[in-house]
Amino acid sequence: MGIVQGMTTFDQATRATRADATTYDVRLDDGYAAAGRLNGGYLLAVLARAAVDASPFEHPISTAAQFLRSPAPGPATVRVEPLRAGRSTAMVRATLVQDGAAHVEALITNATLTTGAEPDWSAEPPRMPPPAECAALPAPKPESGMTLSARLDLLFDPDTIGWRHGAASGRPETRAWFRMVEPVEPDPYVLALAVDSMPPVVYSAGFRGWAPTVELTWHLRALPAPGPLLLAATGRLVSDGRFDEDVEVWDAKGRLVAQSRQLALLGRVAPPERSRRP
Repeated sequence: MGIVQGMTTFDQATRATRADATTYDVRLDDGYAAAGRLNGGYLLAVLARAAVDASPFEHPISTAAQFLRSPAPGPATVRVEPLRAGRSTAMVRATLVQDGAAHVEALITNATLTTGAEPDWSAEPPRMPPPAECAALPAPKPESGMTLSARLDLLFDPDTIGWRHGAASGRPETRAWFRMVEPVEPDPYVLALAVDSMPPVVYSAGFRGWAPTVELTWHLRALPAPGPLLLAATGRLVSDGRFDEDVEVWDAKGRLVAQSRQLALLGRVAPPERSRRP
């Protein structure tokens, strides 16, 4: 899989090349890792590329993925199994395979969305300080394995990252402005990355440590307008070593363009005190 002229770095990193009717070759890029493990949203973007190519429709509007094990950077394949194709949607099973083992299993529904479609009704975007009043996280140490940070321009609502200096809010919530560092306007594959791009939402509730995703479902609700994205994450329950994380993604025109929910495992570092309520 050589470099293709005109492709962005992100396009190249998520590229899926058809090998035969049911198999796509991919090369997983080590530039999209967190704590040394490839980011889940990045992996879903790779799967979506293959699933869309194998479908008569243009956009991955719903993805439900199980993360079975962490793949390593390097060559892998995506196996696709078309399940159903109707007049407006097509359903595909996409499996990321490396060294003969399945690593991520996803059911992806594709459709073709209308560019610039306006909602018949919508909730309001969350309140968010302007970018000039937001803060970036410190650059990670090279040994941390946080290569994804160099790909993203995230500016956080200061109220949601007090955990950086020992002042966690006690509420699982995070908000940030999102852009890619390279000049890439948001598209469905960037949105797949965006829904899983922030630190685990439980950090603001006082928990720390690597929080591996067990299952992630995300919906593409509209094609995003050019410009920065607003990410808003919340959690509803932290219990029995697991937590949930809901993310909304709003585009530069204030439209809700993506939603996700994931179930993840708590990191090994727990807060000194837990509260049952915010």
